Amino acid sequence: MKIIAYSYTDPLLESSLDQADWGWEVDRVYEDLGKQESYEHAARESCGHAARTQLQQLFIDCQTEPADYLLIRRLEELGDTVEEVSDRLHELEAMGVAIIATEQPYTSKNYPLGADLLNLLHAIQRQQRSRRIRQGHARNRLDVAPPPGKVPYGYRRGKGKYIIDRSTSPVVKDFFEHFLLYGSLRGSVRYLAKKYGKKISVTTGRRWLTNPVYRGNTAYQNDEIISNTHIPIISKEEAAQVDRLLRRNSRLPSRTASARRSLAGLVVCSECKSHLTVTRVTQRNQDQEYLYLRSISCPQRPKCRAISYQEVLEHTIETVCRDLPLAVAGMNFPQLDAMKNSLGEAIARQQEILTQLPALIETGILDAQTAKLRAYKVRTEISALEAKLATLPPVNLRSVAQAVSIAQFWLDLSETERRFYFREFIRQIEIVRQEQKWELQVIFIF
Repeated sequence: MKIIAYSYTDPLLESSLDQADWGWEVDRVYEDLGKQESYEHAARESCGHAARTQLQQLFIDCQTEPADYLLIRRLEELGDTVEEVSDRLHELEAMGVAIIATEQPYTSKNYPLGADLLNLLHAIQRQQRSRRIRQGHARNRLDVAPPPGKVPYGYRRGKGKYIIDRSTSPVVKDFFEHFLLYGSLRGSVRYLAKKYGKKISVTTGRRWLTNPVYRGNTAYQNDEIISNTHIPIISKEEAAQVDRLLRRNSRLPSRTASARRSLAGLVVCSECKSHLTVTRVTQRNQDQEYLYLRSISCPQRPKCRAISYQEVLEHTIETVCRDLPLAVAGMNFPQLDAMKNSLGEAIARQQEILTQLPALIETGILDAQTAKLRAYKVRTEISALEAKLATLPPVNLRSVAQAVSIAQFWLDLSETERRFYFREFIRQIEIVRQEQKWELQVIFIF
């Protein structure tokens, strides 16, 4: 029994199949690649003039030595029009070749040329129309044009790229600056509504913070990103800081990122493993208030007693000033520098490839459309490398640790500012209870 396979792959839309991907013992695979030439030629191909040399070879081989089965992913790969697909199905079945579509409910033995096949051919026509639309979008990606859909708030469409909308971009910029200053998404959303009357949901605010467009990048399907396609609203350094703040806030209990007190969400009781919440106690007809840390869901009987917020704060500052420089000194900075250098060299190599492409076009080694496809892939690789580089700790971590290891630095900050810096360095604060006393253990992020 002889089994052959055929595939037609458009490099803009998909990658070619490996022989093992068919799931059958295949004697031979015939594969055609769609040519990425000019837009006018692409339009002619969509009308049925695309060359499928391997498909032609398949017919020649079947005339001399017919195959028993032909595997194909989808019937529309046999031609660019329904008429072409139908004619080639007739021709193959006349030679006694049984056709099996692996991604469609079709086998030639189950589909005689009748009404059922006509319905399938109509479905093929719709798929081919959809394919032509996706090919158009793919060619726009090669030109680094914005994808279809609504333009992000703060931008508008220009000539083949996003351009800043001067009337709305200050709102977005102020939103990012507020988040960078206070590290609170909900607080930044409330700030936007109060100052500008711009009401957005917390979910929308999170999408703004992670949207590549505001960073000067363009995002396409499958999360592919091209860097530096237009003027950004925030810098690369600000974008890296936003990502660090979002990762930091994700480790905290719900709604504590915008809490007023600097220790909110950080303190855990080692005895009952419960997070401690800040509670406020006042006396009637007096302005003075007392702050305590209490367990949220303590299972102990009797329950773990409350602890003075101010005492925990003072002990935390003391511990940070003592232990933070030691924690930073224990980091493997040579290894960190090696990682940064390795990523930087990888980015430089990819950028060198981009600079070589025009010369390859001039010498005729690459045609213009193949070079565009190669440039697109290289740019997505550069963007992925830059994203990895941005996740590494800042290079000035040692100097920052020395600066914040002074007690007066913490005492001069407001609770909101102190909250920001605590969460920049501290993962968790554990309260270790010992009869009537307690000790404090600070666990740093690094």
